[in-house]
Amino acid sequence: MSEIDSTAAAFPAAVLFDLDGTLLDSAPDMLATANAMLDARGRAPITLDALRPVVSKGARAMVSVAFPELEQAPRDALIPEFLQRYEALIGQHAVLFDGVAGMLDALQAAGCVWGIVTNKPEYLARLILPQLGWETRCAVLIGGDTLAQRKPHPLPLLAAAERMQIDPATCIYVGDDERDIVAANAAGMASVAALWGYRLDEDNPLAWGAEVMVEQPAELQHARAWPAARNPQ
Repeated sequence: MSEIDSTAAAFPAAVLFDLDGTLLDSAPDMLATANAMLDARGRAPITLDALRPVVSKGARAMVSVAFPELEQAPRDALIPEFLQRYEALIGQHAVLFDGVAGMLDALQAAGCVWGIVTNKPEYLARLILPQLGWETRCAVLIGGDTLAQRKPHPLPLLAAAERMQIDPATCIYVGDDERDIVAANAAGMASVAALWGYRLDEDNPLAWGAEVMVEQPAELQHARAWPAARNPQ
């Protein structure tokens, strides 16, 4: 059951989304990448259940799951290979989460502008947009290497709002990881915790400080499911 603010009567004017685990179920792509690395070394594959909880934590966390016996330095040395292999197959197995397409259609029908702020490297995130037909629909894309800071720092969210020429306080941020909500709070944005995303067993979304928690993207096709912006216009 979602925690819904029944006083929210309209869609927000602007929404920023995390990408992996929020809009896109990229875990199957990540699994194919990790297993290609393992196969190249004559090792057994890992399962989606093993990898899925850490996908939002980034390449370092996923390499750690695939190669748990390695110390940090040799694991980190595998990150460039992980990114290279991922780039070669990006989008082959990933799919939108159920309800995301309808949610975005509902937002745009209401006149809402939306964009993406992700910790995925920008060059990889940009490969996704044409695959989904989002080149003109997505108003802004900020990657983890676009600026000097990345989430949980608020700079990427503030920069995205500036590029969309909106007051951050009129924008909502949606993400499936604690650092998404931390970044939103620091940027003065209301936030939605996407409970359909990737989480570790010990993660506690109740403690993140989001205005609302939503179980499925389809719920966000309805204006009543959105929190009020900090300073709605």
